[in-house]
Amino acid sequence: MADLRVAGRVVADYVVEPDVDPKHGPRPYLHPVRTLGGTTVTDVLPEDHRWHLGVSVAVQDVDGTNLWGGRTYVRDAGYTWLDDHGRIAHESWLAPADGDGSRLAERLLWLDPAGETLLVEERTLVASPAPLGWTLDFAFTLTAPAGGDVSLGSPATNGRPGGAGYGGFFWRLVPGEPEVFTSTVEGEEKCNGSADPWLAVRGTGYTLVFSGLDGDDRWFVRAAGYPGVCAALAWERPLVIPAGGTLSRRYRVLVADGTLDRETIQ
Repeated sequence: MADLRVAGRVVADYVVEPDVDPKHGPRPYLHPVRTLGGTTVTDVLPEDHRWHLGVSVAVQDVDGTNLWGGRTYVRDAGYTWLDDHGRIAHESWLAPADGDGSRLAERLLWLDPAGETLLVEERTLVASPAPLGWTLDFAFTLTAPAGGDVSLGSPATNGRPGGAGYGGFFWRLVPGEPEVFTSTVEGEEKCNGSADPWLAVRGTGYTLVFSGLDGDDRWFVRAAGYPGVCAALAWERPLVIPAGGTLSRRYRVLVADGTLDRETIQ
């Protein structure tokens, strides 16, 4: 386990090698993530979705491997338990952690059920002070093998209707039913599938502001059934990383105490 710190204060624990059931998509994750005031804003292994692990990167269909965890959505059959679960494994640190604990950088392997490498990831996490709290900067680059393209898919790309294109950078929120809004719309129904430049989540004692969508990414949002936010990579169609090519994303999340309104955020 490693810490992320802001001005010497631990704001997040990074679980590098989690002890997680293989069917829950083992992968490194952040939990608990806290505001500067100490309010926890993540959840892990919740009863409703045991494969939701704090803050992580997870994709349900990577060339047929489930790296999200749980059941796989199968076209014309729905969610089905399959022996298709892989894992995302820490391989090495790319550089020593900064002395103040504000930065982590690592190399990870995306592995299929047989342990073969699907993708290689380089990831950097930075925690920094911000006027309204602190900011998590979460960046990653995925590299496909030279031998072939790699396709990233979602339940939506496999036939599930209703705006279920989730998969990518995912934040399982602390229990509750938060308010969600963007620069232009409010509520889960309108925010889900939005491509607005930022998305805010306002819960009891905290506000999170997500930004960093790229390409055809969309916000996947849940508030009523369970609380979570995903910067979805394959919202309507698979996202293909060409052989030997890369895919890079960089997201920023403002973690603030209290309730922020749209005018303050903008």
